[in-house]
Amino acid sequence: MGMAVGGNNSGGGGRRRRGGSRKGVISEINVTPLVDVMLVLLIIFMVAAPMMTVGVPIDLPETSARALNSETQPITISVNASGEIYLQETAVAADEVTAKLEAIATTGYNERILVRGDSAAAYGVIADVMARIQQAGFRNIGLVTQQRQDQ
Repeated sequence: MGMAVGGNNSGGGGRRRRGGSRKGVISEINVTPLVDVMLVLLIIFMVAAPMMTVGVPIDLPETSARALNSETQPITISVNASGEIYLQETAVAADEVTAKLEAIATTGYNERILVRGDSAAAYGVIADVMARIQQAGFRNIGLVTQQRQDQ
């Protein structure tokens, strides 16, 4: 009884897979589908983002003034046709406007505050809102209008 030494097909010590050279489990992540999904989401958000800027529907009066150039997103206070007041997109009572703006002023915000008044809103409500903004310490107030289409 002898023992074979050397050679590739020897039965001793070496391990050999059955069926030739099979590859093991691939543990790599295929990023191509991930990139495809991310690009589709990017396009969707690029299209949808401009539509989500201001959520309070208001019929702005038309003027011949040009659009404002602003580097930062200003605080917007909206007054709709029924006299409801919104700070950005949150409904607030008229007596809360000053307190909320004073809280914002403590954070160091000193940019322009824009007032968006519906063309059917009562002038007195818009004037009251502007007075409350001044009481809060803001002096740079702008009225938002739409540019006339005939120009």
